[in-house]
Amino acid sequence: MSDVVEARGISRRFAGVHAVEALDLRLEAGEAVALFGPNGAGKTTLLRMLATLLRPTRGDLRLFGRSVSDGGAYARRRSGFLSHQSFLYPDLTPTENLEFYARMFRVAAPAERVHHLLGQVGLLGWAHRPVRTLSRGLEQRCALARALLHEPDLLLLDEPFTGLDVDAGDMLRDMLREAHARGTTLLMTTHDLAQGFALCRRAIILVRGRLVWSGGIQEHERERFERTYLAAAHACNPQPV
Repeated sequence: MSDVVEARGISRRFAGVHAVEALDLRLEAGEAVALFGPNGAGKTTLLRMLATLLRPTRGDLRLFGRSVSDGGAYARRRSGFLSHQSFLYPDLTPTENLEFYARMFRVAAPAERVHHLLGQVGLLGWAHRPVRTLSRGLEQRCALARALLHEPDLLLLDEPFTGLDVDAGDMLRDMLREAHARGTTLLMTTHDLAQGFALCRRAIILVRGRLVWSGGIQEHERERFERTYLAAAHACNPQPV
């Protein structure tokens, strides 16, 4: 399989502090990978680099076989990013937002695609209300539709279940499984081990911007994985004595 992501020694510094440091990472086409780590581990920074919203301070990053040093426009056309920031225009409705993004990504039959996705995420009843009037959970549903609108080859998800109720969480799992079945490569950050295990077959653990685990999470591997994860969390958040 070809590599969708190939990172060699990438680092990202903010005010002299490494958020990600000397990271090597490969994602093959069609993989589903869970990204774990304690708060401040660098997970969001890594996803933002892969989404080409941040450039590495050092190292080489290639997406779909091309270096992001050219600006990453080619990679952005083939990627979807769901983050804590919805990237929705608050004064536009869900329909208007999605139709705008559909034109940007040159989606075929945009009106039909937007209507279909709004139905999938349960937003038809709110389709013509300004996004600023929606609850956090409903806005998250709309952001999910935006990320999936152009059927991306790479889907980057930063704590995607945040703010979703039980029904919406089930809907999200079903949509991610459908996307993965179509061949979409998934990389998802989460603090919920069960969610990561349910949707992914490989795991990564970051601690202070460094990779401390990359491997399978099949049943026979989970005990060793969980020991590594708990040790990493404890190292970052030691108990007072």
